[in-house]
Amino acid sequence: MVLHLSWKRILGVLFLAVIFPDLTLHNGTRATFTFGKVDVPLPRFNWLHLTPARLQHRSLGLHIGSTTEGKAYFSLEGYKFLIFGGSIHYFRVPREYWRDRLLKLKACGFNTVSTYIPWNLHEPERGKFDFSGNLDLKAFVLLAAEIGLWVILRPGPYICAEIDLGGLPSWLLQNPKTKLRTTEKSFVDAVDAYFDHLIPKMLPLQYHQGGPVIAVQVENEYGSFNVDKHYMAYVKEALLRRGIVELLFTCDDFKTVLNGSVSGALATVNLGLLKKDSFHQLLQVQGNKPILIMEYWVGWFDIWGLPHSRKSATEVENTVSTFIKYGISFNIYMFHGGTNFGFTNAAIFVQKHKSVVTSYDYDAVLTEAGDYTEKYFKLRKLFGSVSAVPLPRLPGLIPKTVYPSVRPSLYLPLWDVLQYLREPIKLKIPVNMENLPVNNGSGQSFGFVLYETVICRAGQLYGIVYDITQVFLNETYIGSLIEGSWTLNIPIFRDCGFLRILVENEGRINFSWKMQYEQKGLVGPLSINDVPLRGFNIYSLEMKMSFFDRLRAATWRPAAETYAGPAFYLGTLRAGSSPRDTFLSLPSWGKGLVFVNGRNLGRYWMIGPQQTLYLPGVWLRPGGNEIILFETMINGPCIKSTDKPQLEN
Repeated sequence: MVLHLSWKRILGVLFLAVIFPDLTLHNGTRATFTFGKVDVPLPRFNWLHLTPARLQHRSLGLHIGSTTEGKAYFSLEGYKFLIFGGSIHYFRVPREYWRDRLLKLKACGFNTVSTYIPWNLHEPERGKFDFSGNLDLKAFVLLAAEIGLWVILRPGPYICAEIDLGGLPSWLLQNPKTKLRTTEKSFVDAVDAYFDHLIPKMLPLQYHQGGPVIAVQVENEYGSFNVDKHYMAYVKEALLRRGIVELLFTCDDFKTVLNGSVSGALATVNLGLLKKDSFHQLLQVQGNKPILIMEYWVGWFDIWGLPHSRKSATEVENTVSTFIKYGISFNIYMFHGGTNFGFTNAAIFVQKHKSVVTSYDYDAVLTEAGDYTEKYFKLRKLFGSVSAVPLPRLPGLIPKTVYPSVRPSLYLPLWDVLQYLREPIKLKIPVNMENLPVNNGSGQSFGFVLYETVICRAGQLYGIVYDITQVFLNETYIGSLIEGSWTLNIPIFRDCGFLRILVENEGRINFSWKMQYEQKGLVGPLSINDVPLRGFNIYSLEMKMSFFDRLRAATWRPAAETYAGPAFYLGTLRAGSSPRDTFLSLPSWGKGLVFVNGRNLGRYWMIGPQQTLYLPGVWLRPGGNEIILFETMINGPCIKSTDKPQLEN
């Protein structure tokens, strides 16, 4: 049987035969490969001289070379180099712990750290940028260099990453004409304005400027989106014309490389399992380039209401060992996942909207709190076996502790809080969260919105609203507007009353074309018996630090033993003289958020799988610490702590 291959595929076959001499080519309608049974010995590496501190005289950077036999490889300043990368997202880790996590990456045997750059966090309002504190990208990159790690930056503008709207700012959803991830003018104008601010911060961090950044990604997984054939070229040119000179690359699921790659950038693949067809499309695109697995998924993220995800440490060890045997560069996703602090988590759509949990533990190589795992020790042993020099010593663990239980002493029903908020927004008809006239015209990105209007009749309420609603008549809960039906029967009542609809944004979808339609709150008119309602008070409940300043001035009530409905609960956590990390447990509480000294730790929800919230000790003060819970359903008796996380029911 004759195998018909294009010249690109022929080159790919020849290339693969060179780097994988024990692979078998199967004749058929597709070129597929299986790893043979030949025991390829592990090579040994000495990259001690290939560190940011030691490479002072620079001219070449990360390049692609080939041997006389035609085997392609990466080189760094002319020396053969394999990328042993691990992902750490600086925005998901307390700044005080960056050094700890990076040292553990280095001690495991990695030579590179990769990170996404979240546009939505760096430009929370249009034209207002934040690169301070936990968002100090430059400080993170320079710290990595100090520790001896190279850096790969993934600036987007879209990053996926299980972060709200894939890292795109929610204010992009204000204009219905804006088409996300396309060359539509309003979108690329916003991208250009962001890049005009971001890229100058990246330039001095590049390898050729003496920094540790050896490669920069062009967008992210566009092959799975693929709605504008000009878009990837636009983003690539946007990086180049602003001065990015390091190796550019794209990354895609191994099944969508053909749609996501762009001329002038190395194509890389993402995968969770090494299969015989993992490089089929990659080799059609570039059969004469070294292979980089930009994301090797060693775990997965969790969804509220679904089981906790796990992946075998032995499987990870075997797969990474195969990468090394065959000279494949790789990036572990995630080496350390961290936490979706605050409201930053994303969501997925599988039949209906489901949100990502607060923990981004990801069943990664390091736990959410930076502790070692079986995967860590297996990989360290593997990397140690191929290193010609000893690996660095293991950093010590950050101590954990159990604090005394906290019984909230005071509470405030949501209705009592309204008087302490800024004046409500008064509109004839409701608008969605993103179009509320707040934040200097950028709308509201996260949190809750309360819609309030006067009604004088019963009947069938109808309104399209995202995501979770609680509907009240005055202060009495009467039901919810459920996704898909959007109707609720309002019972007969006397006189007139306040119809109140509390809406929670549970996180915007971060993947697929559905991102375009991720407006939150009421996204259309509200009616009773098909008669539109008019005249709304709208309360923006973003729950930023300034919100708690006002809340502290309120007159709190003594805590009720049981209260059903949305309310704030106040207690004090006694941390002693030397605060340490801990995990908060909320048995018998329903669903809500925890704020410690004004910092939003994220959501908890009785349905699991996550049962604890990570509380970094560096966010605690010696002595008393304020804990405020916003519970939307029903309160529990106390807030407990533990020195071990519980991420499954």
